[in-house]
Amino acid sequence: MINRIKQYDWKKYNFSLLCVVIVVCLIGAFCVKLAGGEEKGMALMKGQITGLVIGLVMLIILSVFDYHFICQFTPLYYIAGILLTLATHTSLGRDNDTDVYRWVKLGPVTFQPAELMKIILILTLATLYTKLKSKVDRISTLFIAVIVAVVPVMVILIQPDLSTSLVAVFITVILVFAAGTSYKILAPIIMLSIPAGIALFWYIQQPDNFILRGYQYKRIFAWLHPDSPGADDLNFQQNFCMRAIASGKLYGKFIQDGGAEGTTRIYSPLPVNESDFIWSVVGEEFGFLGCCLILLLFAIIIFKCFSVARKAQDFLGSMIALGVAAMFMFQVFANICVATRLFPNTGLPLPFLSNGLSSMISSLIGIGFVMNIGIQPAKTSNAGFTMRNTFGSDNTKDIDIDLDL
Repeated sequence: MINRIKQYDWKKYNFSLLCVVIVVCLIGAFCVKLAGGEEKGMALMKGQITGLVIGLVMLIILSVFDYHFICQFTPLYYIAGILLTLATHTSLGRDNDTDVYRWVKLGPVTFQPAELMKIILILTLATLYTKLKSKVDRISTLFIAVIVAVVPVMVILIQPDLSTSLVAVFITVILVFAAGTSYKILAPIIMLSIPAGIALFWYIQQPDNFILRGYQYKRIFAWLHPDSPGADDLNFQQNFCMRAIASGKLYGKFIQDGGAEGTTRIYSPLPVNESDFIWSVVGEEFGFLGCCLILLLFAIIIFKCFSVARKAQDFLGSMIALGVAAMFMFQVFANICVATRLFPNTGLPLPFLSNGLSSMISSLIGIGFVMNIGIQPAKTSNAGFTMRNTFGSDNTKDIDIDLDL
């Protein structure tokens, strides 16, 4: 392990990615303070800063701790993640005043296992496909990958947490394609998925369907039929959010008055404006230009994750970096679409910006893995890349793994 660390290319340590992430986190802490107002703002910001500090410590550790060694224990992480997610249905579960039990309390620590489960799923699928790289064109390999993904997706879904389960599904789809699964296998599945998806979309609009809970069905129905009776109440958060964003205009109110009127903002009465609807704060305070700047910062983060995946030393590293990029890409897109009513209302945090210790730490853990992948020894001169089976010494036998992305 020590010998492996000595081989790192420290010149490639991605300080630029780290700086961009910290800037976005600090903007998020400031927005959370504004969202909380005079009553809760300072406490929320302190909690956000605490999450940032803890997350940065874990990021730094993971950025220098070889991901090959970590991934040797993915079965343990996978089982532990499933058990912790199921523990939300036990006496350890907490609802944090939301009436939905998605948190687990272990001693003084309360966290959301589904957030950590996303990272575990990335590591598990990346490790699985690395071990089965030579069999990636077999239907059995796809079947195993789907089973591995379905278990956490279903466990998260029954919490219920539809939005996080969709993130896990998106990560799985991206990694299945990136692994090099044959189009002979994927084409029939895609052809069958289109009519199945249309049928599913029709089915979830039926009042007595067995997939969505009552409030989930009502939210989707109100989103599809905004003029129906009671839709205004169900779309209250999204309508308020769009009003807040529109009121920011070009420069935002913070530039105009320096935050002097922060307690009278349109987003002030908006529930969970510090987490799921943090984009309302961004839009009203910083305006269109501020929103564009933050989207640019997110684009840089995601692009750098893809860049690390492309230049990764081996297939395992490439898959992990791609999974992290997919996670950020879906969450940013979905959260902002919900805030602007392009998607039905569903609770999904905006990475690094939304208030939440679990979301902050899991996002920074993902960045830590990406940074570690970036400083691995350079590609070998032979046809593939070299991944060590063990790391006890430099004489360890190498395993050649072709990366085709």
